[in-house]
Amino acid sequence: MVPVHSTPEDEEGGFRAMAERLAETISSGEPQDLEPTLGPLVDRLLLRRGINAVDEPSRHLLLRAFALALQDAFERRARNAAGDYSPDSKAERFPEWRSPKPAESSGPATGGSTLTGLVESWWSEAKAGGRKASTYESYRNTVKRFAAFLGHDEAARVTPDDVLRFKDARLKEVMPNGKTVSAQTVNASDLAGLKTVFGWAVVNRKVATNPAQGITVKVGKKPRLRSKGFTNAEAVAILTAASGTVIPPWRPGSKAQPAGLYQARAERWVPWLCCYTGARVGEMAQLRKQDVRREGELWVLHVTPEAGTVKTDEARDIVLHPHLVAMGFPAFAESCEPGHLFVRPGDGEVRGRLRGLKNRLAEFARALVPDPNVAPNHAWRHRFKTVGIEAGITPRVLDAIQGHAPTNVSDSYGDVTLKAKAAAMALIPGVVVAREVQP
Repeated sequence: MVPVHSTPEDEEGGFRAMAERLAETISSGEPQDLEPTLGPLVDRLLLRRGINAVDEPSRHLLLRAFALALQDAFERRARNAAGDYSPDSKAERFPEWRSPKPAESSGPATGGSTLTGLVESWWSEAKAGGRKASTYESYRNTVKRFAAFLGHDEAARVTPDDVLRFKDARLKEVMPNGKTVSAQTVNASDLAGLKTVFGWAVVNRKVATNPAQGITVKVGKKPRLRSKGFTNAEAVAILTAASGTVIPPWRPGSKAQPAGLYQARAERWVPWLCCYTGARVGEMAQLRKQDVRREGELWVLHVTPEAGTVKTDEARDIVLHPHLVAMGFPAFAESCEPGHLFVRPGDGEVRGRLRGLKNRLAEFARALVPDPNVAPNHAWRHRFKTVGIEAGITPRVLDAIQGHAPTNVSDSYGDVTLKAKAAAMALIPGVVVAREVQP
């Protein structure tokens, strides 16, 4: 290193010493001697030019050529320190850089040279590590949107300015409901996706830098204008409408079922299930016939990632509230065909169908509770917690029923049994609606 406070003579001597040490290393003729110190520098320069890798013979030549050029640079700096600023004739030996023609993308599985390839390569590793498919879908959609915004799919060409422009454009984007994309969505979905995918690409030496690193949107806390849970009147309005939903009869053995069969089933039962379990709407919407079982005198719902998705990735059992049993939900489930109760059977993933169903259930509730300050699906979880606290149920039992993570280490010891959950459910008051409820 050249001293911070040095004379021109010191600088000249320092640069000449570095040039001499480099010349000694080059003279050894062994590429592995150059790799530890110069390899990372060469990789960064290659990646900045969009080159992911070169074959072994070419890399040996490249390391040696880079070392010679670096030696020349040190010698030139030494001459500069001595006051010699004459033109460097050696620099003229380098040809003008011409970027190779970018390879055309053959789709998402092309690897690391494209944005879409990066997200697919990241997912191949992240999936093995247990990341959720919903996260992959979110990041994939972000990358596709980003590539469309840029007008190209080349990962090496992306700059921090590109990400900043994309961020600003997203914040101004108007959604179908007339609202602009929220800062929370841009920060927690779009930017988080780009940071994660590019961060993985840097670690795996597919790009030189992470252009999204450090770019954020400051998200302020929204003013809270009301409770996050439904009021009793709002709950009764939704549940009354649910009870009035007529379910078309299922045709055993027929592939042609009545139009709207599964939507009607969902509108009839999912609001009631959410009301009496505090579960996430998706967890109830993905229930299968085999997830409803009897344990002695109790009816039990089995919430499991096998049916679709669970946020915590942990299965749990919920004891059915006595009112749900009295209304005939177990009998309804037993009368249905095998498989999902509220989603039409189909090939492959059920997640896309569930997403559409959750949106329609939100619309069903929103038509009855138009207040924009309450989430039409998630408000059931808040209401159940409120009702449970009023009933004197312990927080740990409420968390176990709703699938909330333990608040401390001690809460992770022991199990909240079906007996404890049944005792808690017995304390939850029933909801009385205007219309007599029928199975």
